[in-house]
Amino acid sequence: MKKVIAIILIIVFLIVIGGAIAFNVMSKKSENELANVVITDVDLSKIPDGKYEGGSSIFPVSVKLEVTVQNHKITNIKIIKHDNARGAKAEILTQKVIMAQSLNVDVISGATTSSKAILKAIEIALNNGINQ
Repeated sequence: MKKVIAIILIIVFLIVIGGAIAFNVMSKKSENELANVVITDVDLSKIPDGKYEGGSSIFPVSVKLEVTVQNHKITNIKIIKHDNARGAKAEILTQKVIMAQSLNVDVISGATTSSKAILKAIEIALNNGINQ
């Protein structure tokens, strides 16, 4: 009986250690991916009126949104989907981008990954407008 308990404890220990290692690897991957995200402002004068979709994924966040442009100004940003860890408060960035008419806005503290994913999705949507 003691051998069975010892084997079970060893298996549980190995599972816990394996999970901790996997978590550490995923965290490092996420940090590297986040550090490599570059947000580039887009020249709104090149974007015709319309609605443009964009999406972005930065582990563990995924964003899909729609940007409306009228008279070379961003008039609305509608978040269609935002799968986030705890970054819902980053959604306020859509209003900041509209007010600034620029992607050059500060990310939301405590929601950096969601902030960057939202900004990147907006950039992609606007670039879709240019490339249309």
